[in-house]
Amino acid sequence: MNDELKTTVSIIGGSGYGGGELLRLLLGHPNVEIKQVTSRSRVGEYVYQTHPNLRKRTQLKFTDPSQLEPVDILFLAQPHGQAQKNIEEYAKLGTRIIDLAADFRLRDADLYEQWYGEKHVAPEWLSKFVYGLPELHREEISKASYISGVGCNATASNLALLPLVKADLLDLSSPIFIEIKVGSSEGGAEGNSGSLHAERANVIRTFSAFGHRHTAEVIQEMGVKDVSLTMTAVDLVRGVLATAHAKVKPGVATKDLWKAYRAVANENPFLRVVREQRGIYRVPEPKILAGSNYADLGFELDESNGHLVAMCAIDNLMKGASGTAVQCMNLMMGWDETLGLEFMGLHPI
Repeated sequence: MNDELKTTVSIIGGSGYGGGELLRLLLGHPNVEIKQVTSRSRVGEYVYQTHPNLRKRTQLKFTDPSQLEPVDILFLAQPHGQAQKNIEEYAKLGTRIIDLAADFRLRDADLYEQWYGEKHVAPEWLSKFVYGLPELHREEISKASYISGVGCNATASNLALLPLVKADLLDLSSPIFIEIKVGSSEGGAEGNSGSLHAERANVIRTFSAFGHRHTAEVIQEMGVKDVSLTMTAVDLVRGVLATAHAKVKPGVATKDLWKAYRAVANENPFLRVVREQRGIYRVPEPKILAGSNYADLGFELDESNGHLVAMCAIDNLMKGASGTAVQCMNLMMGWDETLGLEFMGLHPI
């Protein structure tokens, strides 16, 4: 596409892992031109000095947010809480906004306060944003000007449950327990004492038994009330594996689940059903999804008692953040939603 016809984009907060992944994707996207990338702490530095995989792909330098110029689409990749404080100013800079953080994911200000422990400072903006998971809101996203990000753990949970909820196969009188195993990049580029290699390597560490903030997104988007997320850190850099335990309605059989899963996979280009009888990767595995926007779904059902195990594997920085953000951009602009997201992962890795 001629540069004059390309959609202009800028990124506020480009020094973190999410911002870096967004940069990688947008640099390879045929229809966009990146105008500016901000970082208050790294003004004047080349972005490849922070994101070394981008060497020889760009000469962009980080700018101060105060120097931003108007663009067609403004991406927000800041820490939680920043976007809502500055949304009025951001709206003057971007005709369309896609926020990767949690500021505008929840529709209800009271629900936000309940899960985030503080009042939302721009509650009037909550209704203006569409929850940015195309598998749930494709039509609304295509017409929206403001898109919220998605929680990576919420995305894996929501997609694990999506075929079951859509086909009305779950017995919602029984609780849903979702065990989520996560890689270290979920902690962000800044990290903390628990992110040190000596503390993080070789761990299988449950750090949140229940009450994780992403639970609110599952409640909101799946319409389930009795659901609990348990978070466990594992020795992995990228990746999320959500394993949900639930009950199906009486009479539901494996063939019904196959029908539900195939229907959802056929409707969504990045959803794949993984339930093989042979081989190593017989169930969803985040390892082979690194760098891709795919979500692999799987299930097992004990027909004797209705106990269902539903699984979803994703790359937390891709389908759980930046990849989905680019997918939303494609839909907003009327482009093929897979544009710029064709990378299929690596094997072996």
